[in-house]
Amino acid sequence: EALQRADFEEKLAALTGVTPGYVSRVLTHLDSEALVTRVGHGRLASVDWPALLRRWAQDAPLESRGDVLSFLEPRGLPALVARLPQSKERYAVTAGLAAAAFAPIAPPRLAVIWMHDAAESAAHLGLRPAPAGANVLLIEPSDDGVFEGATQREGVWYAAPSQVAADLLTSPGRGPAEGEELIQWMQANEEAWRR
Repeated sequence: EALQRADFEEKLAALTGVTPGYVSRVLTHLDSEALVTRVGHGRLASVDWPALLRRWAQDAPLESRGDVLSFLEPRGLPALVARLPQSKERYAVTAGLAAAAFAPIAPPRLAVIWMHDAAESAAHLGLRPAPAGANVLLIEPSDDGVFEGATQREGVWYAAPSQVAADLLTSPGRGPAEGEELIQWMQANEEAWRR
């Protein structure tokens, strides 16, 4: 059911903390890019969320959204995942390691984690700095939006599936292919992840 334009824009503005005028301009732009469909007097009818995720990733690649630090977990990723619940720092696992928690796509070889104060967290987690051969990337986010919608599974915090997909689409290695696979899973299983 399409929402009335003004009601929707006011609700979205309240949720995002921006002005209704800005929301209106963004929606007009998204409509011109065919990422949303508006009907009647600007009522929002639908959102092409897979295309919107791809556009988000294109406009804001992973490395542009925070400071990336590389580390090595010599005991492997399962050892890191086992220690994450003891972390005192706010974090959200993303990319391949998170995708595997939602939909087993491929065995992850790289852990990517949004985390404030990466250096201190790395020391607490027993990670070693690794300019080359890293299997862990800790990213200090530019803003806390990366933590929105995070969910906890078996004591570990995972970024929202939409965040994970966008992060994968511009991740190194096989990340973009995994991002597309995750989007396909999300399309087939909307009831499992949408709120």
